[in-house]
Amino acid sequence: MPSPQRRKNEDPLLLALACGATVESAARQCGLSDRSVYRRLQDPEFKKRLDRVRADMIQRSAGMLTAAAGEAVRTLLALQKEATPAAVRLGAARAILEVGMKVRQVVEFEQRLAELEALVAAQDATQSRGWPQ
Repeated sequence: MPSPQRRKNEDPLLLALACGATVESAARQCGLSDRSVYRRLQDPEFKKRLDRVRADMIQRSAGMLTAAAGEAVRTLLALQKEATPAAVRLGAARAILEVGMKVRQVVEFEQRLAELEALVAAQDATQSRGWPQ
């Protein structure tokens, strides 16, 4: 297991790689050799940490997009007003319909997934008690 100091020193490398830097670019940014970065990428613990950093970045980005969604919808709705040029209104209408459909699909998918997870959990609980199915 790496020492706390080494783990701390790896944070800039993890961030560079999680942000999409190539191995060569990440190595240069962090003052490492390409070989060192490739070696660290072979370490399962390092890869787990990199996956966690990437997942955290995605989760934060999703939260920021969710927070901005209300304002984006208000902007699109404002563009629907009669005083707005027809081409702009058409683009706003298309965006509203496209995004609305995608959001609806995601919500339905999440509901169905939650139902399946609950069903699997209930089956697992039943099996762990030794009850017949």
